[in-house]
Amino acid sequence: MTAAPFTQESFDTFLASRDEPDWVSDARRAAWLRFSQLQLPNHRDEEWMRTDIRLFRFDRYGVSSETSAPVPLQPLLTQGVELAGHTTSLDSHPRTAELEEEWSRQGVLFGSLDRLLVEHTDLLKPCFLRQVVDPNTDKFSALQSAWWSGGTLLYVPRGVSIDQPLHALSAMSAGSVDLGRTMVILEEGAEATLLCETQSTEPESDGLHCGAIEIIVGPHARLRYVNLQNWSTGVWHFAHQRAIVESEGELQWTIGALGSRLAKVNQHASLVGRGARAQVNGVMFTEGRQHLSYHTLQHHEAPDCTSDLLYKTALQDQSRTVWRGMIKVDPVAQKTDGYQRNDNLILSPDARADSIPGLEIEADDVRCTHGATSGRVDEEQIFYARARGFTRREAVRMVVTGFFRQVFDRIAIQSVREALGEAIGRRIREFD
Repeated sequence: MTAAPFTQESFDTFLASRDEPDWVSDARRAAWLRFSQLQLPNHRDEEWMRTDIRLFRFDRYGVSSETSAPVPLQPLLTQGVELAGHTTSLDSHPRTAELEEEWSRQGVLFGSLDRLLVEHTDLLKPCFLRQVVDPNTDKFSALQSAWWSGGTLLYVPRGVSIDQPLHALSAMSAGSVDLGRTMVILEEGAEATLLCETQSTEPESDGLHCGAIEIIVGPHARLRYVNLQNWSTGVWHFAHQRAIVESEGELQWTIGALGSRLAKVNQHASLVGRGARAQVNGVMFTEGRQHLSYHTLQHHEAPDCTSDLLYKTALQDQSRTVWRGMIKVDPVAQKTDGYQRNDNLILSPDARADSIPGLEIEADDVRCTHGATSGRVDEEQIFYARARGFTRREAVRMVVTGFFRQVFDRIAIQSVREALGEAIGRRIREFD
C-alpha cells in the first residue's frame, strides 16, 4: 500500500482524484495554502506549553491512495443495541454504510460524507461553508480541512425523531493516517443519537489521526452524541471539535478518551440561541506514558443558556493529562448558567494531572462556577475491600468504577456505560 506525503504535488493529485463540487475544492485549496504558511505549535504557545510535540514529524506519514485490505472490526459501543444505521471507514476510506429504510424515506442522510456531499450538494453547502471548525486555527485544523476524507455525515430533517442510535466506526491500520471528518446536522425539532468510535487494527501500532467534528443542533432539536477515542498506544491524535446549539436546542456530548500516544483535542460548545443547553461529559483513563490534553470551551453567545461540563480522569503508570477549561460569556448572554468540573484520580506516584479551569465573563447577570480536584486512591477503601476477599486489583477497579459513576449515571445508553466501564477495568493493573 503506497502513501502520498503532504506535499504540493501529492495535494494536486489528491484533488484531481476527487469528484467534488468546485466550492469544496476551493475550500481545500485555501486550507492547504494556510497549512503551508503555518508552523507547528511549540511550548511558547500558551495552549501548547504543557504538551510537547517535538518528536512529531509530518514527513513520517502520508495519505494512502488505495483501499486497505479488509480487517475484522470490533466496535465496543454497540453490544446488544439495535441500530438505525451504521457506517465504517478504514484509513480514511469509506467501507460500509447502511440506514434503515424507514429513516431514509423521511429524508435522513447517514453515511459517507465524501459521497453525500456530492449527491446533496445544494442541501449541505450552507452548512459546510459555515465552517463550524475554523480551518485557520492551527496547522492541524488546516491540514484536516485540506485533506479530509473518509468522513461521516448525519443529517436529520425538520421534525424527524430517530428512536434508535446510529453508529460510526473509524479504524486505522499500522502506520497509516486517518483524516476523517464527522458532520452532524439536526434541523429544527429533530432528534437523534449518534455513537462514534475509533480504533486501531493493532493494539500498539503507530499512526496519525488529524480529525474534525462539526455539529449543528437546530432550534428545539435534541442530539445525544458519544465519541469514544480508542486508538492504539502509538497514534498521534489531533482534533478540533465544535458544536453550535441554536435556540432551545439541547446537546448531550459524551467523550471517552482511552487511546493514543499523545492527544491534543479542542472541544468547543457554542450556545448561539436563547435557551440553548449543552451537557458535556468526559471519561479519560491513561496508562504507560500516554499524554492526553483536552481543551474545552463553553461559549455562551446568547441569553438564558445553560452549560454543564464534567470531566473525570484516572491516571496510572507515568501518564499525564492536561485539562484546560473555559466558560466564556459574551456581553449579550445575560441569565447564563454555566458550570464546569474536572476530577482526577491518581493511581501511581509517577502520574500527573494538570487542571486549569477558567472564566471569562462579560455579562453582569450570570451564575458561573468551576472546580477541579486531584487525589489518590483511599487505602482504607482498598483495605476494606481486601478484608472481604477481593484482590487488590479488584478493589482498585471498584474504586475507579465508583469514581466514574457520576459521569456514567449521566449517560442514558446502557451499552455505552457498560463499554466504558469494561474498557477501563481491563486497563487497571495492580500497584503498591
